[in-house]
Amino acid sequence: MDKQALFTEKINSSYSPQGAFIYLGAGILDGQIIAPAEINLPLRMMNRHGLIAGATGTGKTRTLQLIAEQLSDAGVPVFMLDVKGDLSGLNQPGTSNPKLEERAQQLGKTFTPNGFPVELYSLSGKTGAQMRATVIEFGPVLLSKILDLNETQTGVMAVIFKYADDNKLPLIDLNDLKKTVSYLSEGPGAAEIKDSYGSISSATAGTILRKIVAIEQQGLGQIFGETSFDIQDLFDRVDGKGLISLLNISDVQSQTVLYSTFLLSLLVELFNTMPEVGDLDKPKLVFFIDEAHLLFKDSPKAFLEQIETIIKLIRSKGIGIFFCTQAPTDIPPSVLAQLGNRVQHALRAFTPNDAEALRKTVSTYPKSEFYEIDKVLTSLGTGQALITVLNEKGIPTEVAATHLTPPRALMGPLADADCQKLMQGSSLYTKYQQTIDPSSAYDILTQRINEKLEADTALKQQQEEAKAAARQAKVSRNEKSVLEEVINAPITRQIGREIVRGLFGMLTGKKSRSRSLF
Repeated sequence: MDKQALFTEKINSSYSPQGAFIYLGAGILDGQIIAPAEINLPLRMMNRHGLIAGATGTGKTRTLQLIAEQLSDAGVPVFMLDVKGDLSGLNQPGTSNPKLEERAQQLGKTFTPNGFPVELYSLSGKTGAQMRATVIEFGPVLLSKILDLNETQTGVMAVIFKYADDNKLPLIDLNDLKKTVSYLSEGPGAAEIKDSYGSISSATAGTILRKIVAIEQQGLGQIFGETSFDIQDLFDRVDGKGLISLLNISDVQSQTVLYSTFLLSLLVELFNTMPEVGDLDKPKLVFFIDEAHLLFKDSPKAFLEQIETIIKLIRSKGIGIFFCTQAPTDIPPSVLAQLGNRVQHALRAFTPNDAEALRKTVSTYPKSEFYEIDKVLTSLGTGQALITVLNEKGIPTEVAATHLTPPRALMGPLADADCQKLMQGSSLYTKYQQTIDPSSAYDILTQRINEKLEADTALKQQQEEAKAAARQAKVSRNEKSVLEEVINAPITRQIGREIVRGLFGMLTGKKSRSRSLF
């Protein structure tokens, strides 16, 4: 058996699942595309997570697109982070051209343009339905990452959330959070929490408040509040196809911590609310996180531990997560170890750091009798990748340099008019555009403060009235004491006796005269 036939046999035996699968492309051997050697990803292994990596311009985004298209065809909903706003074209069929047709022919396929159901979301509300979450849904760890708090300040944030939970204070938006911080640091709540929770210094409270104001000044305060995003909306299907939900962050690209943390908050909510389902024939939902290195950059230990826990356990909920980044070294080793499906586009080794990243990447691949991994990784063209996935038994497949199949939808953004039409025609866009302001911590604490002010004012008035009464009583006692001194003085007693006598003497004399008349 010649080398090409051996290669085809090994690839097909390794990549031929019995159930539903995603067709990625055909194997490449010695620079030649071997169309019969098909590279497939079993749908039942999609919840074992994956990595799509490669240098800028090597085709990572289009790989995301082609996988999303086939998941939608299989009825699997998809959530994707659209960093540049150029994935909205998934909603419309692509345009055939000689280059695409040639690529399909090389794979032994026919290029058939197709569009897919798409829902547009936005954190600003400008480029899609407004995605929001309440402050309490974020939790202290994720919120502390957004606010860039240090360890001490993060601990204080945990105290604030614990107090809110214990006292049934709904933390809905940033006004609720600011009010609670002020109430517990310098307001009436400062004494209340001292014994049970510990004191919050005015310096720490001031720092947290300034960080919150900074978020508001950047115009990003609107992501906190109601109507909060309902994760069940991610599981919709249209005419049997899985809905592709795109979070367009093109207008907030610079707020990397914000949108990466928001994504993680969605995963946390999915993890906390979805039931255990074990291994399924196909996943219930697949998450694609582009620019994944931003999720881990400068993250505190508690944050990384939370991500690792979610990655390990969320697959039992039937949910798969694919990270897309430039190099595998962007992902922490504890997380990278959980990613069973690997699509590695070309890496460049222009600098010592690049060379070190290449060496580490090569070490993560199983050995191959057909390739020198380091040479293949630096010689792959655009739209080509080195692939290894898990077969239906959970065993890593043969490493295969792959010529990827082209996406069938439009590879680029929709025209502005088409985007507006898509948004305006969406029931979810209408659902999330309206802001609700329910009774929350701000209202409850404001009422408490007002009631305490009223009680303090009444008490102060009572105390002032009591003091006034005491002063009046003291004046009366003083006046009585003076009168008694005057009355009891010797000369006063003598004058008093003389007056009394004179009066009685006059009466006595009158009585005597009266008697003499009878």
